[in-house]
Amino acid sequence: MNFPSKLIEEAVNEISRLPGIGKKTALRLALHLLKQKETVTEELSSALLALRKDIRYCTTCHNVADSGDTCSICLSVRRDKQIICVVEDIPDVLAIENTGQYQGLYHVLGGVISPIQGIGPDELKIESLIQRCAGSGVQEVILALPATMEGDTTSFFISRKLKELNIKVSSIARGIPIGGELEYTDEVTLGRSILTRVNYSSE
Repeated sequence: MNFPSKLIEEAVNEISRLPGIGKKTALRLALHLLKQKETVTEELSSALLALRKDIRYCTTCHNVADSGDTCSICLSVRRDKQIICVVEDIPDVLAIENTGQYQGLYHVLGGVISPIQGIGPDELKIESLIQRCAGSGVQEVILALPATMEGDTTSFFISRKLKELNIKVSSIARGIPIGGELEYTDEVTLGRSILTRVNYSSE
């Protein structure tokens, strides 16, 4: 792709590094920004810098936190502290929150067990989940992991770890397509899968 300007080329190269954005889309975005008032680009740059520099991760559930060590969900007095929903990553928290059907807490693993990719239990936030369940009044853990081999392996591993703590372990109903990811599931289906969750068996 030939560029009329070195500055445009550099902008396109940086924008296209974002997931799901190719060179053509990056070029359209760059040209769009050129047509806007300078303040628009400045506000975008400021927001991105603040995102990178100021965002924190909750030391309890590993979700994002705007400030401090605890996220707004963990701090909320309205949430049911006896239920923890275990998800693969932060977009899954957003997807479940958008259903409006869940009022418990979360635990973000940061991935799923995948030997092929070299991801074992020690690379995930599993041990902090076990410690969290052992040291509080948690009564139920909902496994809301992908309906994939990696997701099932992770669910099995966690359920075995929780078994000795005498905590109820359930999983979201399989209204989620096999191989599907929570963040791309429609809100109605995802909401129903939370409400109609079933006991998880690792036998």
